[in-house]
Amino acid sequence: MKPPVLLRLLRDPGLAASLDLSEWDLALRQATSANLTPSLLALIEERGLLEQVPAQPRAQFEWVRALATRHRQAVRFEVDCIRTALAPVAAPLLLLKGAAYAMAGLRAGEGRLFGDIDILVPKARLDQVESALMLHGWIGTKLDAYDQRYFREWMHELPPMQHVRRGSSIDVHHAILPETAPVRPDPDKLRAGARPIPGSGGLLATLSPCDMVLHSAVHLFFDGEFDKGLRDLLDLHRLLEEFGREPGFWEALPAHARELELARPLFYALRYSRRLLGTAIPQAVLDAAAAAAPHPLLRALMDALFERALLPMHASCADALTGPARFMLYVRGNWLRMPPLMLARHLFHKAFLSKKDAPQAA
Repeated sequence: MKPPVLLRLLRDPGLAASLDLSEWDLALRQATSANLTPSLLALIEERGLLEQVPAQPRAQFEWVRALATRHRQAVRFEVDCIRTALAPVAAPLLLLKGAAYAMAGLRAGEGRLFGDIDILVPKARLDQVESALMLHGWIGTKLDAYDQRYFREWMHELPPMQHVRRGSSIDVHHAILPETAPVRPDPDKLRAGARPIPGSGGLLATLSPCDMVLHSAVHLFFDGEFDKGLRDLLDLHRLLEEFGREPGFWEALPAHARELELARPLFYALRYSRRLLGTAIPQAVLDAAAAAAPHPLLRALMDALFERALLPMHASCADALTGPARFMLYVRGNWLRMPPLMLARHLFHKAFLSKKDAPQAA
């Protein structure tokens, strides 16, 4: 299947000057479905090519610019509110994923849209953190008794919390993989390597560059839902490009992945970032990561699955096998998060019992 026009633009923003209006129409539809229009604008502006984009798509980009600006302002405000709420409990506040990219001024944060702010806190402080957030207006959104147990006993985070007035959401993590997953990267090592965000006065922090890449890889390749898969793969591409300029980063990345038991997700991250987005990765790093590659037959199957599921969820990017590929990866994602018996009980409960337990409307 010919690469979607959006993918070709992400690989080479220089193509912006050569697309006709029908190609731009399709590219923007694909970008909207992948939640990537502001990121595409950022990539085009990095190359100084916006003036070469035809007037109609350029007008849409200008509207999207306003959206991205409001989003960035809202993120800064929410992070400020969370920091104030948790000042007595957690110092510094350790941000994850989109909020970390945005607040640290990383290229991966340019134009990136996201719905939740994710933070990492010590497991021993979860009760304190939850109480402090509740005092400042955030409440849990999973009130079903089974969901409460699911999150609090088995998962790596509290039930999602939402602010009662603003509707903003926060995910409080104590680890980056569930308690029930077969691998358990040590959260203490992640926190120990955290870096303060410049200009925050030591109040905000992110994971180290290697840990940020590995967390992004885990989030994408241990999950079973890929509606934002291309956005997350672009995160990896941009993180690798930016951090790859730091001395020692490439040499440290494979060894650090092995230390945290994350060599397989790193292999997938490097493989598909390179294959789909053209990420420049030193051959020595690819060779080191290949030690964690699956069997060639399994690798061929994963190529067929991921190279479909990581495309935008748009009809122009799908073939007859895209639906089955996404379903198989959904099953795989759940399989990776729980042992078989627990997974069977969980799926049975969600399919047949949760709706019965839900409160009835008056």
